[in-house]
Amino acid sequence: MEAMSSAIHSHIPASHHLLNTNPIPKIHSQYQKSTRHPTPKKPSRSTYRLAESLSNLLHLHLESAAGKSVHPSDLNFHFEEDEHNTPTLSPKEDISGKWREIHGCRDWDNLLDPLHPWLRREIVKYGEFAQATYDALDFDPFSEFCGSCRYGRNRLFDKLGLAGHGYEVSKYIYAMSGDMEELPRWLERSRLPETWSRDSNWMGFVAVSGDDESRRIGRRDIVVAWRGTVAPSEWYEDMQRKLEPVGIGEAKVEHGFLSIYTSKSDSTRYNKSSASEQVMKELKRLVGIYRGRGEEVSLTVTGHSLGGALALLTAYEAAAAVPGLPVAVVSFGAPRVGNIAFRDEIYRLGVKTLRVVVKQDVVPRMPGIVFNENLQKFDDFTGTLEWVYTHVGAELKLDVRSSPYLKRGGFNFLGFHMLETYLHLVDGYGGTAAAFRGGDGRRDVALVNKSCDMVVDELKIPPFWYQIENRGLVRNVHGRWVKAKRDPEDIPSPTREDGHVHASEMQESYSRLEPLLSI
Repeated sequence: MEAMSSAIHSHIPASHHLLNTNPIPKIHSQYQKSTRHPTPKKPSRSTYRLAESLSNLLHLHLESAAGKSVHPSDLNFHFEEDEHNTPTLSPKEDISGKWREIHGCRDWDNLLDPLHPWLRREIVKYGEFAQATYDALDFDPFSEFCGSCRYGRNRLFDKLGLAGHGYEVSKYIYAMSGDMEELPRWLERSRLPETWSRDSNWMGFVAVSGDDESRRIGRRDIVVAWRGTVAPSEWYEDMQRKLEPVGIGEAKVEHGFLSIYTSKSDSTRYNKSSASEQVMKELKRLVGIYRGRGEEVSLTVTGHSLGGALALLTAYEAAAAVPGLPVAVVSFGAPRVGNIAFRDEIYRLGVKTLRVVVKQDVVPRMPGIVFNENLQKFDDFTGTLEWVYTHVGAELKLDVRSSPYLKRGGFNFLGFHMLETYLHLVDGYGGTAAAFRGGDGRRDVALVNKSCDMVVDELKIPPFWYQIENRGLVRNVHGRWVKAKRDPEDIPSPTREDGHVHASEMQESYSRLEPLLSI
């Protein structure tokens, strides 16, 4: 086994104390009415023009389009068939003796540059959980299940090739928004008149480490993974909303994020309880089970883009709701969420946050492109400004230019923000003074082009290659192309998510949707 770097501190505290005096109350919904559904807006072309004009202001280190084509001789790798015959996973190390440092108890001090390999593996693991929320989403507007997960929770990881991580999904999370006119594009909707839900979307899951993985990582790890937005272009249109009070004191968070996290309605099937309430109920249930067995338990919340914002809200609430629970956030390309008072409350509660950002990605610079935490240097003159957005926690900053596998020219807003781009850069990052990592154990670079065009053309990876076979069509017994029929266990069911499913209830749910599924 590779020796643990001296950067890891040898002393591990016996317990992970969190401050619990005057804890925040649970986050309550202010949006509990039926939702109106405006016609979805088309992505604005001005979004991209604005992005390009902002590049100089934000110092995004973009190269001219002339640099887009990279000759293979200029790269530090070979385009050979042998490249496809190496494993995509490095060996798992036993981190049980140092799990608190890896989980952030010392704010990842001396572990980020150079990036410790044990920490890299954990970051990629949580990132792949967040990526699963994209890969499994049914976003076909001609599907009656648009906005739901394509697989039941019992086989989600098997279908996506993540069973090797050693976790099991215990619950799916559904969300809605009581403010759809202000957040018009995050909710995926079917164009069909009959659909599984008009109000809610599948937004993620709760999972827990199995026995073998728990022994390897030194505790029972509960994971909450949040989905972000399928296309990031709406950030320019939908961000910069008002700050809204949350919890106690002067803490405030972005209005739209809070709406998604807390909205509920008795008229819906999947959001009679809010996303917040669903997660907190499941978290307390799991903590009660494993603490009752005398096990150490942790919570790790992850998400990309909008999902990273929801992850921070979850950690904020969980730290107060479950005293003494080590809580960490690992986010990717996440925007700012709240004001300085919110950040201070996060710190007071002992939440550890690791933000993975890419220099060329605009989203982590929003909201608050101009008015942000950098204004704190003027506090002596202005006092603390309640309306200023600020980031939270430690930052792992990556650069698209560090990878010889990625295109370097122009402004590829979509590619810079994609989670697979982030995971590729994390996987290859050794530190600011280290060359990009290659060889055995490297993630498949083809994954980067699943939903964008970022990989150099010399690798012959087609852009936007990830899609359902035949766009979800199959041939029926008559040879006609029709929509595929979902397996009963993959049909969304609110009763199944509550864990109290009887055969009759499952049959009733299936029968109700059978006319929509017949081929």
